[in-house]
Amino acid sequence: MKIAVVYNRNSGNVINLFGMPNRERIGLRTIDRITSALKAGGHQVIALEGDKDLVDRLEEFMPRVVKGERPGLVFNVSYGVQGQARYTHVPSILEMVGIPYVASGPLAHSLCLDKVVTKMILRQHGLPTPDFAVLQTPDAEVPDLKYPLIVKPKNEAVSFGLKVVHEEAELRAAAQVIYDEYRQAVLVEQFIEGREINVGLLGNNPPEAFPPVELIFDASGPAIYTYEDKTGRSGRSISHACPAPIGEELGRHAQEIACKAFTALGCYDCARVDMRLDGDGNLYILEINSLPSLGEHGSYLVGAGHVGLDFPKFINRLVEVASARYYGTPSPPTIAPATADVSAHVLAYVTERRDRMERRLSDLVKLRSRTADPLGLQEAFKEAAELFEDLDMHRVPDLSDSDVVETWQTRAGLDGGILLVGNLDVPVEHQFPPQPFHRDPEWLYGEGVGSSRAPFVMLEYALRALRSLRRLRHLPLGVLYYADEGEDARYSAHEIRAAADRAKDVLILRPGLAPDKVVTGRRGQRTFQLRVEGESVELGRSNRKPDALRWTWRKLEEIAALSSQAERIAVATLDLRTERNPMHAPHRVTADIAASYPTAAAGETLAGKIRGVLGKGGPRWELVEGAVRPPFADRPPARALADELTSIARRWDMELERGTSSWPSVAGLAPLETACVCAMGPVARELRTPREAVKRITLVQRSLLLAEFLAARLPRRGSA
Repeated sequence: MKIAVVYNRNSGNVINLFGMPNRERIGLRTIDRITSALKAGGHQVIALEGDKDLVDRLEEFMPRVVKGERPGLVFNVSYGVQGQARYTHVPSILEMVGIPYVASGPLAHSLCLDKVVTKMILRQHGLPTPDFAVLQTPDAEVPDLKYPLIVKPKNEAVSFGLKVVHEEAELRAAAQVIYDEYRQAVLVEQFIEGREINVGLLGNNPPEAFPPVELIFDASGPAIYTYEDKTGRSGRSISHACPAPIGEELGRHAQEIACKAFTALGCYDCARVDMRLDGDGNLYILEINSLPSLGEHGSYLVGAGHVGLDFPKFINRLVEVASARYYGTPSPPTIAPATADVSAHVLAYVTERRDRMERRLSDLVKLRSRTADPLGLQEAFKEAAELFEDLDMHRVPDLSDSDVVETWQTRAGLDGGILLVGNLDVPVEHQFPPQPFHRDPEWLYGEGVGSSRAPFVMLEYALRALRSLRRLRHLPLGVLYYADEGEDARYSAHEIRAAADRAKDVLILRPGLAPDKVVTGRRGQRTFQLRVEGESVELGRSNRKPDALRWTWRKLEEIAALSSQAERIAVATLDLRTERNPMHAPHRVTADIAASYPTAAAGETLAGKIRGVLGKGGPRWELVEGAVRPPFADRPPARALADELTSIARRWDMELERGTSSWPSVAGLAPLETACVCAMGPVARELRTPREAVKRITLVQRSLLLAEFLAARLPRRGSA
């Protein structure tokens, strides 16, 4: 499990330092001991300061999960930075963003920190606590309580401001110090002469009580546990007796009232109840520590050690306790591939490998394979070949061309099965500098991360999940990768058509559309190059024949006017280049034109209209057709396949929808009668730009979606 140890030591990273600062500090040695214990327990651990950057750091370490996946856990030892009810700050943030955590929630912390409210609740539940009063100001009326009394801040911990007083003048002076230093009301409590007894608690419904621990004070000071004692500044030694020598019956009574106090205050997972035992054998609850100290010499760990929990065992037991509270079981059951529910196995396999998937993606981004880079493409095909060899898939020679396209299939073969089609090239402009992999809490960035790399990682882990079930070889499946997406698949189109002809279902591993869509229809696209040549005319010299540049510009305006939103036709000039002699007007013009259209017939008609606009007369012109990408018609087989995918997605609470796009893809090469869906890859944005990115959660979601879709097509056992 991913566990973030969240603490407070440095209070500077906030928007403003304002209000009452926190004086409690957890020791670095304690943080190190906690992280080491968790790592020894097999967890992936990070330690984070609980400041204003906490949410971003947690989201990067343990990103949003899919339904059924366990999120990471926060091991909370944060005392807060500043302000009121500081123990509640980090738990409140975790509640808001939906991250489970160890120890009590905001409500219990706020109740336990308010010593007056704590005592009122204890009284309501019939639990013993010393008589008390509250001074709202230092000069308020003195309570009718018998001296000696003990004074303390109403809302502080760690014995801050604690003092025993024996007469009114001492009381007034101590109250003034508390009021001045802590700016809060003063709790005045009957001082119980006697012994200090602590009971540690671990668990829930009900908690387990450790044996009572007695604090043994030397004779050099009062028999109370001061802040100076707790921080080793008092100069005296404090020892512990566990179990406390108070007899079995009184020991059990101390444990019983500690458990009742824990429940009454609504604590979770762990707490320490501090008590005093008077000379007549009466126990009085002083306070409940909802975030007990985990310092190695504290009474809480002394009690844990007495029941066999050394520090590493205790820390990991506390994680189990919190996990049981959130999930009902400390650890997920082991899933045996032979008998497991396929969905549960796929979920466990993919979600447990989130970090590996992102590391794999980072490595692939480093592999440069732009469309015009033959050496990089060769390395990309080598990477793919190693993967499919490892998956026991075999090359299909008649559907492969080592320069631009390669196809692999399982032992069951491709025919009548599923074809997955993706591209290995990165179709970005050559002038863009290479973009390294990086991430923020919600997005993964890098060159080709959406157009090529993330779909490849998605495919890899979906297939590995099936192989872990030992069923992949029985699935009729082919995988085709091509390397000329940046050239409109003009060289790989033949093999893609041939492979799609042999499959029953075709899934194109293009990036998904935002917010979360697969595509069942895309427009077709044609490119043209218009070449115009006129006379070379000196600047300032008149010429009755049309100027090549002005003529071309007018014609391009007329061609652009062929666009029609109603007819879903778009025509645009992508580039314009001229040639001229010195001191002459341009005599040669070249324009690159792209057109998109909904049907093949509409594309033919549009090409004719463009030629008609150019017409006769004027300078010499030539219209050269470039790549033709067939439209992908939104037809019933595609919609039925998309509906199957959305049905699977709903089981994981994914809001998957089907839609259409104006961008062309190789989906248009699939036969009309074949069920085909495009945009199966993770959702991406800003494709073919330096800011290309993939939505982080969709890398996992789409891997699960693909894996479960393929698993549903597995032949039944015994029929393979």
